[in-house]
Amino acid sequence: MRFAANLSLMFTEVPFPQRFAAAARAGFQAVEFQFGYDHAPQDIKRWLDDQALECVLFNMPPGDFAAGERGLASLPGREAEFRDSVQLAMEYALVLGTPRMHVLAGILPADAERSRHLDVYLRNLEVASKLLAERGLTLLIEPINPRDIPGFFLNSQHEAHAIREQLGLQNLKVLFDVYHTQIVDGDLAMNFRKYQAGIGHVQIAGVPGRHEPDVGEIRYEYLFKLLDELKYDGWVGCEYRPKGRTEDGLGWLKGWR
Repeated sequence: MRFAANLSLMFTEVPFPQRFAAAARAGFQAVEFQFGYDHAPQDIKRWLDDQALECVLFNMPPGDFAAGERGLASLPGREAEFRDSVQLAMEYALVLGTPRMHVLAGILPADAERSRHLDVYLRNLEVASKLLAERGLTLLIEPINPRDIPGFFLNSQHEAHAIREQLGLQNLKVLFDVYHTQIVDGDLAMNFRKYQAGIGHVQIAGVPGRHEPDVGEIRYEYLFKLLDELKYDGWVGCEYRPKGRTEDGLGWLKGWR
């Protein structure tokens, strides 16, 4: 098992630039984060290199995050802005050496016509996939539970993989976030077995509180062994909110390092 610290949620005791060193001291060899666009890519690259860390994933720009936006990909009328966001994300990925990026689907207005948004989403995924493929990069889509983000366009693994299969794009994969999948779909082991060929990344957190993976209703020991048995060779992103100091909650990791 290869674990990557999510620096947007972990090690928040220190400012973002210092979290790279904190992750390395804790034994991580890779990191991921949600958004790093407040910092120049060359700076982030230096923080990675100083700690011999690999950046395995980050999100494309979400639109106006402060205003509540959580992605542009399914929003009609925002296609040009979406394409610009893809270009910006690729610039960061090429500097950082990050092989995969997650594109947030966006939140539907209450009176939205879903079919219209789906058409926009499919077209935007095709555009983004083509641009990333030219540079050898992987595009990820992620179902997110509607409890955490009400109105989010994409909620279940079944929906996401149906879209992936419909488009048939080789570099389009689905992010299997165990936290969101447990809340929406359940049946974690069987869903991973069913969709493994289309899964491009895994993230973990405890349910229901999104804390450490050894806190809550999911038996991660079983799931980690299953991923090993199925020869999952990707990274596992630790996208959880520590209950206290990040370092104090890393006991779960010792047995899997």
